[in-house]
Amino acid sequence: MIIGRVLENEKKVKFEEEITCNNCGKKVPGGLQTGASYYQTQEFQKELENFKRNYLCGICRDKKRRD
Repeated sequence: MIIGRVLENEKKVKFEEEITCNNCGKKVPGGLQTGASYYQTQEFQKELENFKRNYLCGICRDKKRRD
């Protein structure tokens, strides 16, 4: 999954982060990717924390959309 921004022709950085669904608690499979220039910036850290706080897995997201 790509988070943040990746500029054209920019190298992607792959990293592992413990992320779980905020509704059912399932762990997110796989890792995350972002652009090399964006990785480890303050803006990136804020976006990652917001992503963790609001993440829903595909099943919970679809259920929310239907309701």
